[in-house]
Amino acid sequence: MEKGLEFLKETFDLQTQDMKTYSPLTLAYIGDAIYELVVRTVLVERGNTQVKKLHQRASRLVKASAQSAMIETLKPYLTEEEMSVFKRGRNAKAATMAKNATMSDYRRATGFEALMGYLYLTEQWERMLELMKIGIREVEQDGK
Repeated sequence: MEKGLEFLKETFDLQTQDMKTYSPLTLAYIGDAIYELVVRTVLVERGNTQVKKLHQRASRLVKASAQSAMIETLKPYLTEEEMSVFKRGRNAKAATMAKNATMSDYRRATGFEALMGYLYLTEQWERMLELMKIGIREVEQDGK
């Protein structure tokens, strides 16, 4: 991400979009992917291990209940703008729901993903990673 999102846009000839035009579910869509990529990168960089173990560890961190716990931990750290993005994502009406998740966990997880997507697309990567680090540390400590 050294060159930034602008480099990606130039490479694929993409136009810059107004963030206000993105639905919270679209932000959650990209946020889910970027969060999973960060989690997988962290786990791989901690040391070479069996793929099955990597998958199990990643699954514990990316499941809806873990993301729900993370956002609850992160709420005191969020700015007003970040809280607004989270709430928009949480309150969005999704057509589907994750298996093995309560509706409240799923909604909070969607809000978390929307926030991560927003931070990624606005190139606030340091802030995004700071929040992820706090959340991941909390979930790992609690063993959720």
